[in-house]
Amino acid sequence: MKTTNSLAAKAALAALLIGAGLVKAHAGAVIINPAGNVALGVNSEGHLNFSGGITPANASAMGLSIKDSAGAFRDSTAPGCLCEGWGVSANETTAGYANVSTDGVVNLTVDSFTSTATTATSTVHLTSLPALKVTQAYAPAAAAPGLLFEDKVTITNTGLTALNNVRYVRVMDWDIPPTEFNEFVTIKGTATTTLLSSSHDNGFNTANPLSPGSGSAGTNNVDFADNGPADHGAYFNFNFGTIAAGASYSFSVFYGAGYSESSVLGALGSVGIELYSLGESNTTGGPTLGTPYTFAFGFKGVGGVTVLPDPGTPAVPEPSTYGLMGVAALGLVVAIRRRRSKVA
Repeated sequence: MKTTNSLAAKAALAALLIGAGLVKAHAGAVIINPAGNVALGVNSEGHLNFSGGITPANASAMGLSIKDSAGAFRDSTAPGCLCEGWGVSANETTAGYANVSTDGVVNLTVDSFTSTATTATSTVHLTSLPALKVTQAYAPAAAAPGLLFEDKVTITNTGLTALNNVRYVRVMDWDIPPTEFNEFVTIKGTATTTLLSSSHDNGFNTANPLSPGSGSAGTNNVDFADNGPADHGAYFNFNFGTIAAGASYSFSVFYGAGYSESSVLGALGSVGIELYSLGESNTTGGPTLGTPYTFAFGFKGVGGVTVLPDPGTPAVPEPSTYGLMGVAALGLVVAIRRRRSKVA
């Protein structure tokens, strides 16, 4: 009874302080796309796997989820380990990062967190380096709102001196249903992303940008497809160089899911994705067709080029192009006939 009373007293005191404005209330939110089939659980520091709101039956929190045929959300990052996070660092000396199970919250102070049914925005600064501020604004991606969320990330230097070697990490442990802890993982775009420092499949890696770690054989700093099945994920570490005093650097992270690989790749292509990872289940058709679910996250504005559709695939002409080709072909036929009539 003493413990219960103590907890109740602490809760009452916290509520009183929050109500008086002496303590800021930060938690997180679950946001759902307009179609109602893809959801994200966002913590107040901007990382996923929020322990509140809608909770899938097979997980303790909401990360990146999609509805199954029965209408229940199936999660790709929360089962087993709440391992999805991000981090930022500067000058190769100071870092702040957040990842529920792997790191907790380290050296980050929340300035604000707001949300609606479909959006969530987090703004934080490094506790020991207040000039380094990061805003992450989540919303349905304009080009593919039925499959993707876009996290618009802005790293700002509010100080009077430049910040050098500004790094940003995003890492997640894929746990793809219905074969959680035994999935196939793909990473594409590493060779053409100039600001990428390192990448691999270790989804349990710390989100501290100053500790890049390494992945399993054949996944370090290279593209790979359908690696697995195993309990693994994806890790990306970027170096954005120097951010001058008063300046900022912005880019986008995309999170999404669909019921086939082709639909998800099409959505990633529609937003001009430069670098991405897929998580697919160890089921019949899982790694090839992406059924029953394909989950993805990727990046734009990180020094890469659009990688979907595959640059090696011949482009399909637009309808107007077909028209021009038809006119050219008709002209060629007329010219040949005239030439033959002259010879005769």
